[in-house]
Amino acid sequence: MESIKTFTLKNGIKIPAIGYGTYKITNPQECIDSVKSALNLGYRHLDTAFIYGNEEFVGQGFKESGLKREDVFITSKVWNTERGYEKTLKAFSETLKKLDCDYLDLYLIHWPAVSAKYSDYNELNLSSWKALENLYKDGLVKAIGVSNFTVPHLKPLLDCEIKPMVNQIEFHPGYLQEETVKLSLENDVLVEAWSPLGRGRLMDNPILQDMAKKYGVSIANICISFCLSHNIIPLVKSAHVERMADNLKGLNLVLKEEDIKKLDAIGGNLGWSGQDPEKIDFA
Repeated sequence: MESIKTFTLKNGIKIPAIGYGTYKITNPQECIDSVKSALNLGYRHLDTAFIYGNEEFVGQGFKESGLKREDVFITSKVWNTERGYEKTLKAFSETLKKLDCDYLDLYLIHWPAVSAKYSDYNELNLSSWKALENLYKDGLVKAIGVSNFTVPHLKPLLDCEIKPMVNQIEFHPGYLQEETVKLSLENDVLVEAWSPLGRGRLMDNPILQDMAKKYGVSIANICISFCLSHNIIPLVKSAHVERMADNLKGLNLVLKEEDIKKLDAIGGNLGWSGQDPEKIDFA
């Protein structure tokens, strides 16, 4: 089996260039089987979160795969109700227990506290971040980062003792978050893309349809290659083994520069989930 390509985080840690996302896979056996299938196909990067309600099933799927812990990159995230130093530490401990692991490869703050809801939003984010810094120093996490942090949320953390190593955001053709990506990459913060396929809404786009025909691949492959062309790691999700396998093909697809520019120009928030961190009702 060909090994998965990797990116290197600022601290030297290798991270597989495609991740298997587990959002909404909450049925215990389905989640266990999906994780095992993904790992059997060659995925070596699992992404979960406390709020997904499946950490223990992801952990069980990994254990049943028979792979060594050091061969699989596992990510989880602290939820919004657990912000703040002490709560974040407690949440991490519970996550580690559910996954039945001695450490995590990556731990993220799932969503930023925002000015629309918290007068002390910046202090709240910094307090949570301090907890992640200490988990990192204690060797319980190999890398730390954030998720859904846009420019105003990310900037304050760039002055911390340990800067974020990853920013996981929505990114796909039609929704590029250019300012956030630019700030992240300029500060050696690796960007991960959730919903790299635009939650399936990109499948009817004629530009993507024509491009898929041109390269003789699926639209999913085009979207995955598009992320990688911007040095962004796609996190793909499917419970169907055939689609899991097809998504891996996007790793070896190299788009021509002219086609990348066509995809860059789609615009219009095509496929956007509508989840603006300043406006979501679950912050």
